Amino acid sequence: MDFKGFDHPDRQTAGGGTRSVKVMIAGGFGTGKTTLVRSVSDIKPLTTEETLTQASVDVDDLIGVADKQQTTVSLDFGKIGINEELVLYLFGTPGQERFWFLWNGLFKGALGAVVLVDTRRLASSFRAIEEMERQDVPFVIALNVFPDSKDHPVEEIRDALDIPEHTPVVTCDARDRNSSRDVLIALIRHLKARSAVALEPR
Repeated sequence: MDFKGFDHPDRQTAGGGTRSVKVMIAGGFGTGKTTLVRSVSDIKPLTTEETLTQASVDVDDLIGVADKQQTTVSLDFGKIGINEELVLYLFGTPGQERFWFLWNGLFKGALGAVVLVDTRRLASSFRAIEEMERQDVPFVIALNVFPDSKDHPVEEIRDALDIPEHTPVVTCDARDRNSSRDVLIALIRHLKARSAVALEPR
């Protein structure tokens, strides 16, 4: 797929037209998926958050996110124009294990994904990474910086998550629009690089 002009927002492709791309925002419970979609979306995002109740205490893993009061029960949806030629439709996945059965449907037609990771709880994103690999969806890892996150070297995180060298690992603040947009641009660059490699003569 041609992403010509994606990293030059003021450049127009000859012939005009807009490409629409479906992108998944995945990760473990409480890693910041809804926050990222909200911060970066050009439209008022659709969210399906519900209040956590006592009924979830023995069902959901609240370790490290004890203050979390709401959770996504279906999906989050947003939209962002990277430039005049490329629009990303963002689909945020639910994080709790009991809603993972929804993932298969959400991944249909996705060109790529962002896996948000909370470095305080690396294990919470293992399942999302495994799903990317199982579905053969190209992805980038975005380390969401929380106030009490420790500063770990990227290569240390890569080793802990068993992420190959060709998979980008970036840091971000999911609350910040520019930071979240930079993550999406990193994904598009990754997809463009993969596309170029696939087209190389053998």
